[in-house]
Amino acid sequence: MFGSLKKTLALAAAAASFMAVQPAMADLSDVLSSGTIKIAVPENFPPFGALGASGEHEGYDVDVAKLIAADLGVELELVPVTSKQRIPFLETDRVDLVISSMGANPGRAKSIWFSSAYAPFFSGAFAAPEMDISSPADLSGKKIGLTGGSLEDLELTKVAPSDAEIIRFGDNAATLAAYASGQVDVLVTGSVVAADFSANNPEKNIQTKFIIKDSPCFIGVKKGSFDLLQWVNVFILHKKLGGELNGMSQKWFGQDLPPLPAL
Repeated sequence: MFGSLKKTLALAAAAASFMAVQPAMADLSDVLSSGTIKIAVPENFPPFGALGASGEHEGYDVDVAKLIAADLGVELELVPVTSKQRIPFLETDRVDLVISSMGANPGRAKSIWFSSAYAPFFSGAFAAPEMDISSPADLSGKKIGLTGGSLEDLELTKVAPSDAEIIRFGDNAATLAAYASGQVDVLVTGSVVAADFSANNPEKNIQTKFIIKDSPCFIGVKKGSFDLLQWVNVFILHKKLGGELNGMSQKWFGQDLPPLPAL
């Protein structure tokens, strides 16, 4: 009898010790009861997030964070982070969510959970509205400007027709300058670079002609926060269907939100 009691007490002590060392987990109920949600956003990666002229952080990810807080009915605490801080801040409960232009991959999925895709991030071909281009085959006979050695260079080289003239430049600035001056017909670059170019050169009125490589962004959620993950996924679906995310995409990227796959 006493042996059984001692064993029971030992198991209870072990369980209590195990629970004591487990990190606190902020799930949906914790966020709602605290009245505040802490969301990591890009420290300096426009147009997703950066310090604006007003001295406040602004950008696509910041607007998504604000909308999440509003729909939850809680206060928002923005936590600007660098790329390397995103996962550690989530794992150590310094933030409840990471909305910071983060792509999903198997390595990161070992540490955190990911929502469905919420933001566009892709490499594509961009040109004026009057250019009739919808696939790599339509680049035949055209001058294409891109940054040499970039992801866009590697991917486009695989699919460009043999008579397309690919002109490689040393960096993004030179590539953009070449398109702005009319040296090339088509700009091939990342969606963020194209959005920034469009914002600074509205007279060019560039459009996405086709996507070369799609790498959408996902919201990071701490492992174990199942209810929060489910809520975030419903939020994303609701805002896609309602057009709010597309409006933000137009505002910050100058493009419609492309179809985004779920994780």
